Amino acid sequence: MREQYLDRMDLERERGITIKLQPVRMLYRASRTYADSTLNDADDKLLYKDLTYKIRGVIFKVKKELGLGHKESVYQNAIEQEFKNINLNFEKEKVIDIFYGEKKVGTYRPDFVIDGKIILELKALPFIGRNEEKQIWTYLKGSSYRLLLLVNFSPSDVYIKRIVYDTARFPRESASSQRESAQVEYILNLIDTPGHVDFSYEVSRSLAAVEGAILLVDATQGIQAQTLANLHQAQILGLDIIPVVNKIDLANADVETTTSELANLLKIDESKILKASGKTGEGVEDILNTVVECIKSPKGEPEKPLRALIFDSNYDSYRGVVAYVRIIDGEVKKGDKIKFMTTGTSDEVLEVGYFSPDYTPKNSLSSGEIGYIVTGLKEVSQAKVGDTITQAQTHADNKIHADLRGQFQRQSALVPLEGYKEVKPMVFAGIYTVDGEINKLRDSLGKLKLNDASLVYEPENSKAFGYGFRCGFLGTLHLEIIKERLEREYGLNLIITTPQVEFRRSSAPAPTRPEYSRGGKVEGSSPRESAGYEEPWAKVEIVTPQQYIGQIMDLLNNVRGMYKSTDYIGDRVILNYEAPLSSIIVGFYDKLKSVSSGYASLNYEPIGYREGDLVKMDILIAGEEVDVLSQIVHKSQLLPKAQAITKRLKELIPRQWFEVSLQAAVGGKILAREDIPAMKKDVTGYLYGGDISRKKKLWAKQAKGKKKMKKLGKVDIPSDVFINLLKY
Repeated sequence: MREQYLDRMDLERERGITIKLQPVRMLYRASRTYADSTLNDADDKLLYKDLTYKIRGVIFKVKKELGLGHKESVYQNAIEQEFKNINLNFEKEKVIDIFYGEKKVGTYRPDFVIDGKIILELKALPFIGRNEEKQIWTYLKGSSYRLLLLVNFSPSDVYIKRIVYDTARFPRESASSQRESAQVEYILNLIDTPGHVDFSYEVSRSLAAVEGAILLVDATQGIQAQTLANLHQAQILGLDIIPVVNKIDLANADVETTTSELANLLKIDESKILKASGKTGEGVEDILNTVVECIKSPKGEPEKPLRALIFDSNYDSYRGVVAYVRIIDGEVKKGDKIKFMTTGTSDEVLEVGYFSPDYTPKNSLSSGEIGYIVTGLKEVSQAKVGDTITQAQTHADNKIHADLRGQFQRQSALVPLEGYKEVKPMVFAGIYTVDGEINKLRDSLGKLKLNDASLVYEPENSKAFGYGFRCGFLGTLHLEIIKERLEREYGLNLIITTPQVEFRRSSAPAPTRPEYSRGGKVEGSSPRESAGYEEPWAKVEIVTPQQYIGQIMDLLNNVRGMYKSTDYIGDRVILNYEAPLSSIIVGFYDKLKSVSSGYASLNYEPIGYREGDLVKMDILIAGEEVDVLSQIVHKSQLLPKAQAITKRLKELIPRQWFEVSLQAAVGGKILAREDIPAMKKDVTGYLYGGDISRKKKLWAKQAKGKKKMKKLGKVDIPSDVFINLLKY
């Protein structure tokens, strides 16, 4: 197994996820041609397309009925019977003459010849090696046929390989002329994107930069909610979808069920779904061949003014911001003056090139190509994802000017590419250091922001933790990533407060509506002040096996979820709900995995603000309000949430030398209370015998000391309390 190459962060490799998207330019040398201009029963992409799909359908039906592990003759007889059932024209073990030049040199007897066009060769081997493929290729080369399907019923699954031979059988004009069926070199621009909902906007811009998408579905997990979300984005953009079932080599892989679900989702035949393993490399060549066959070449007009889509950016400490771009129209080269249409920033191009996946400089990038532009800018926020780059001298600002007749006309402007939007943080949390290293924390956040424009932060002061920063994140995964990087890369010991969403007042008119929860931080102190506020809601999509529907619907009802619809994909169900975002980001995912035995997956998308019956709930520890624990709660959930938080805090906060009270309150009303008993020292342990009054005297002295300590003592709140509160 080769080492993972594109996921370069330690965090990515440990978790097995993609956090930072990675483009790469790949040169793929296909040793066979896959289509020509003389097709008669197919479109202009795939040779004998309809006939091929009929054959694949028969093969998968036989596999489903018979299973795996039989002899080759068993599959041959079953396939013959199926061909007869569907009235497919075929010849069995037909003798084919093999020629060298114009002279007959031998014969070849394949298992089937279908409709006089396609040779079908069956095997039942553990795997097909290079030698077997080369031999079949040689037979096809010497015959008059153009397409051969090599089918192997291996012990793990059935595999179908297309072998195409075309114009190479015709002699070349000279030894220096290129043979058409010799290795054809294709340039493939691939982008490995994250799949988590937190990075959905970056994924949408990456999809806008390409012509097709490979939809990978894990054979051990099946279709996930994030799979559906990314598929919908690709379909909206009109991309060609290549479905692939991945990780087929694993022992717990359910390839057949996953293939059936994916075919049902896309409304296609199961034979069109590819199977592959990134670990063993099995099926990878089939994917690349399908990309060459089915994905359209990029379009663009080189003679038009430059328009380039930014789908990501990076900060280089020596060269500034490096923009990852797809050139839609025109051309860009080193030394050009460029302008960012959204921010209005202008700069000179220091370098252009493509990804291999390291930066590889070249002279220019033209329409249809994906590459990078070294801009020299000092802030990533100046090169926003989704923005359009054009040449400075061609960017028009829609200036109004008068013509010779005194009338006003609008100068034609270069239109920015569609799809750009401002990325706003959805989740907010306070970040503090245990040892008060505020300057080190400030510098560390600044360095992270150089490569992450979606991270926002501002200084704040907490009574409990001192000086820190209020930070905004795209979601809880984004928060965890930032926390991990701060601790690993900069050696900080952090305190992270409970994540919250942003609320706003609904009493004022919309244009003058002030923020209530500024950056997610709760402000205000009375129920009257906290009434009449709006909270963000989200569209929730959950994919789960059917047996867990009841438990999941109960869970959603408990968080004020509103049922919308139910869809079915094979044995799985898609539950569509709307729910408050604050209920989804804190603790919901763990509960969902618990009630579904880990099989359910979640995806959510913010849909705006709605007014709710909300109040502010304060948390008091030892009689003092802890501002970072205050939160906005719906009145219907006040009591259970108050009880849950106080009980959870009792488990998390260690015992002190004095009794500590934990209270949840709204205004002056206490809703729930828990007490942490004081630790006790055995002050009478050294006594033996004697009168009981000696012990009573020592106990009274101890009680007096604890009473004094309770007034003066300060409760030590561990740094991991707030992260652990995510699970209540």
